[in-house]
Amino acid sequence: MSERANPWAALGALCIGFFMILLDTTIVSIAIPSMVRGLDADLNSIVWVMSVYLLTYAVPMLFTSRLGDRFGPKRLFVAGLAVFTLASLWCGLSGTAEMLIAARAVQGLGAALMTPQTLAFITHLFPPAKRGPAMGLWGGVAGLATITGPLLGGVLVDNLGWEWIFFVNVPIGAVGLVLAMLLVPDWQPRHSHSFDIPGILLSVAGMSLVVFGLQNGQHYDWGTVAGPVNVAEVIAAGVVLLVAFVVWQRYNRREPLLPLRVFGNRNFSAGTLTSVTIGFTMTAMFLPLVIYIQDVLLLSPTSAGLITAPMSLLSGLLAPFIGRLSDKVNPKYLVILGIVALAAGLALIALMARETSTWWVTFPGLLLCGVGTGSVFAPMSNATMSSVEPRLAGTASGIFNTARQIGGVLGSAACGVLLQARISAGMAASHGNAPQALTQAARETLLLPIAVLLLGIVAAAAMRRPAARPAQSQPDTAGARA
Repeated sequence: MSERANPWAALGALCIGFFMILLDTTIVSIAIPSMVRGLDADLNSIVWVMSVYLLTYAVPMLFTSRLGDRFGPKRLFVAGLAVFTLASLWCGLSGTAEMLIAARAVQGLGAALMTPQTLAFITHLFPPAKRGPAMGLWGGVAGLATITGPLLGGVLVDNLGWEWIFFVNVPIGAVGLVLAMLLVPDWQPRHSHSFDIPGILLSVAGMSLVVFGLQNGQHYDWGTVAGPVNVAEVIAAGVVLLVAFVVWQRYNRREPLLPLRVFGNRNFSAGTLTSVTIGFTMTAMFLPLVIYIQDVLLLSPTSAGLITAPMSLLSGLLAPFIGRLSDKVNPKYLVILGIVALAAGLALIALMARETSTWWVTFPGLLLCGVGTGSVFAPMSNATMSSVEPRLAGTASGIFNTARQIGGVLGSAACGVLLQARISAGMAASHGNAPQALTQAARETLLLPIAVLLLGIVAAAAMRRPAARPAQSQPDTAGARA
């Protein structure tokens, strides 16, 4: 790409890969009942199909953002897109739950290579005065992909089989690779980073143990996992390793994986915590919704996906306008508005869901959720990243995206285990009345992301309006200035 090339064309090419990444965080949810039957697996195994992707996506991003700084964001993005596309083919060809889990883990690694590069490129291609619309497009893609997954997944599952929720990535990925090679500049920050190997090992081991313990607690009846080791000890070991990771980051005098000084920026700290709560909610909300819509209301995957279509459309249409507005007003108020709308939508669904209801009872709540998701992503990203020092942009992008995905991992694991526990309890209490038990379990499980969103409101309220920066204080290209 020449220096005079259009930065919007480059951003469009990057957004194709970003769309695929986020699509695959939700498209699996609509196929859960079909995958349970098709792979002859239990619900816990299929929840692992979602969680392992989020885990291998989230944990390496602190490392892959440094790789982008050192070797060039374009090269990392293209490599990640190739890995993601090939792993998608492997997912579709998998014949067992175990094989699918392994393929999804590789797919998550491809996503981890790509994601930090997108936000880093936005700070490079667009000066601060023009960054709001760019963040609006990025936020619109994020919201649209996250919500579109169930609709597209439903159509594919009903007409072609669950395998096609992965096969569809192959032609899209091929087009994305060509466009990225042609339109994205080979920007070379050339920061000579050292790599924090102890930090990488501690963070990966700690997060893996915590997620394994949370998600498999119900499977092991919260007792023994192997030999003398029980679930509580697995979770505790993970927490200890994560604490050790933070301590090591504090005392690592070379170049820590997680530079704690970036959290001295109030907006970045508050925005990162808000991102955790949004990530938690966006993965946690779909599991109980899909179980309720398909197994209680007895709708097909396509019909279930169609119910969410207006939410998807509303979110995608609203996000660019909110992105532009975030340059003119304090973005924290837009973030709070979005979180309140999202929480209200989930509360309305939980309030109205009954085993004898029809599909329309979820509609008002889903529309509120669409307003919420369309209002959150762009201003949250703008407020969080705009005040970060340019030299820390790549690292901050990795931390910010990691936070959202860690929220997603925890949301998938926590709601998966809570839903399974409430289904078991509900079946016993209702003497085997499955619709009643599933409805009550879904309603109770939705209360968890609502509670987490309340924390998000508190975090967003702590944000300040980003201070204006002169355009020359950020890296730029002639194309961005044109």
